[in-house]
Amino acid sequence: LEQGVSLDNDGIPKISTMQADLLVNAMANGMARVATLQYTNSVGQARMRWLDVHEDHHHLSHEPDNNADAQEKLVKINVWLCEQLAYLARKLESIPEPGGQGSMLDNTTIVWTNELGKGNSHSLDNIPFVLLGGGLGFRTGQAMQFDNVAHNRLWLSVAHAFGHHIPVFGQEKFCEGGALALS
Repeated sequence: LEQGVSLDNDGIPKISTMQADLLVNAMANGMARVATLQYTNSVGQARMRWLDVHEDHHHLSHEPDNNADAQEKLVKINVWLCEQLAYLARKLESIPEPGGQGSMLDNTTIVWTNELGKGNSHSLDNIPFVLLGGGLGFRTGQAMQFDNVAHNRLWLSVAHAFGHHIPVFGQEKFCEGGALALS
């Protein structure tokens, strides 16, 4: 760890950059093909003071929808997380693949998600998923909404894109309708 980088909440911005750089370097050097980047944990109590958010993220996520102050702070947090995702994507895009076959981003798929659709109700409905990169041949540059569709079908689509034509991912009842048409 670089000198001066704290291992507490205030160090998260620098640690985020360091982790993304490490992830990209490991992939570029063939040391990893799959990686996970997670910011704290669901009950980690992160306080994002660099965003002028002094309450912990977990507590804010449980506030009612009509708490405008909490919702504004959650938007700030999500914008910051999106900026971290953009940083990672730009790093991948900046590295050419051998033989001129595009960039690492062209041959990578990033899945960005949250564990819940709504923190205040612990809903598993409408969980947001963002897919970036061209690694699995999915159509990009679009926003899609799948009402009342279990996210198991998304993971089934990812498995199929990797060449694993499994009939279900997780519980069979959540895979009715099969893989999603994403390519």
